[in-house]
Amino acid sequence: MEEFHKVRRLPPYVFEQVNRLKASARAAGADIIDLGMGNPDLPTPKNIVDKLCEVVRDPRTHRYSSSKGIPGLRRAQAAYYARRFGVKLNPETQVVATLGSKEGFANMAQAITAPGDVILCPNPTYPIHAFGFLMAGGVIRSMNVEPDDSFFGPLERAVRHSIPKPLALIINYPSNPTAHVASLDFYKDVVEFARKNEIIVLSDLAYSEIYFDENNPPPSVLQVPGAMDVAVEFTSMSKTFSMPGWRMGFAVGNERLIAALTRVKSYLDYGAFTPIQVAATHALNGDGSDIAEVRNVYRRRRDVMVESFGKAGFEVPPPAATMFAWAKIPEKFRHLGSLEFSKLLVEKADVAVAPGVGFGEMGDDYVRLALVENEHRIRQAARNIKKFLSTADETMHNVISLNTRR
Repeated sequence: MEEFHKVRRLPPYVFEQVNRLKASARAAGADIIDLGMGNPDLPTPKNIVDKLCEVVRDPRTHRYSSSKGIPGLRRAQAAYYARRFGVKLNPETQVVATLGSKEGFANMAQAITAPGDVILCPNPTYPIHAFGFLMAGGVIRSMNVEPDDSFFGPLERAVRHSIPKPLALIINYPSNPTAHVASLDFYKDVVEFARKNEIIVLSDLAYSEIYFDENNPPPSVLQVPGAMDVAVEFTSMSKTFSMPGWRMGFAVGNERLIAALTRVKSYLDYGAFTPIQVAATHALNGDGSDIAEVRNVYRRRRDVMVESFGKAGFEVPPPAATMFAWAKIPEKFRHLGSLEFSKLLVEKADVAVAPGVGFGEMGDDYVRLALVENEHRIRQAARNIKKFLSTADETMHNVISLNTRR
């Protein structure tokens, strides 16, 4: 039976192949150390959970909620932006709550995209950045992901040679998966370019609070004068407060774009459960100690991974931010590509990682390692990988023989 049009437009979900192998290995009794999915293992802070429990006991909160977010939650997000970035937001017109940043991106795509619209998207990048616009009928043009001078040459060529002219540019810093961090000067150049060429900027800032240089917290594109004319920014509470299953995020910025997203959402959902929104408000209005503790845990795990994997013969550059490391596949295995290498790690080392090709074809020489296992488990993963790499010649011989028989 033929697939539906929108489903046909989506590339294969390569992570599913690793997930199937992982599930099969676990069913056979293997202890798989899962560094694949970016699914935080830390518990949500107790004070946030307590607030949820308190509010959920009130039956009045069990009714439909507000799609755009309850007023107190939108005010709390505006206050957070004022404290953290010095950015003033009107909670009535420049803030909308979303069911995580992923839903916000997908519904923004539905709100602003006409069939055939060109979207400039980093490659590699988080899948929804491209898939959301593909499902909305857009056309993706891949862009360099490095936040430096090399970013703007291809950008100018894309604007010059795209027909129709690009509608929007997606930026994602700190980046998932590469962990690159952008400077405020870079954002100034992006905003200047977008205003000059009348292009919308959609900024994914989901990892704004997971950074490891205390003197250089990642900035917001909205800090740039004039950014409100062209930009919307998406944030999430999933990683910042270890609340992934709560599905709470935000879109903030340009009033026209926020209004379009709000209108689309009003047809699709009634917002998150009210007690979740109240608990999220409580979290945002906190003193920041919960955020600092989450950051410290990821810093310790990062340091353990970089050291132990390096000693095992698998070089992992220390990420400056996010809960991920982006590591080049060891040279002996690089020709296999990231998907086959990731399968080998599950089968031979009991370690699951995310294949870089799942974030775009330009990521195929890499794998993404999530800091979602404790330090002991990360060290165990390194020992398993060291043993696997020590038998690399035998493994490659078997892989080549298998492919030849096929």
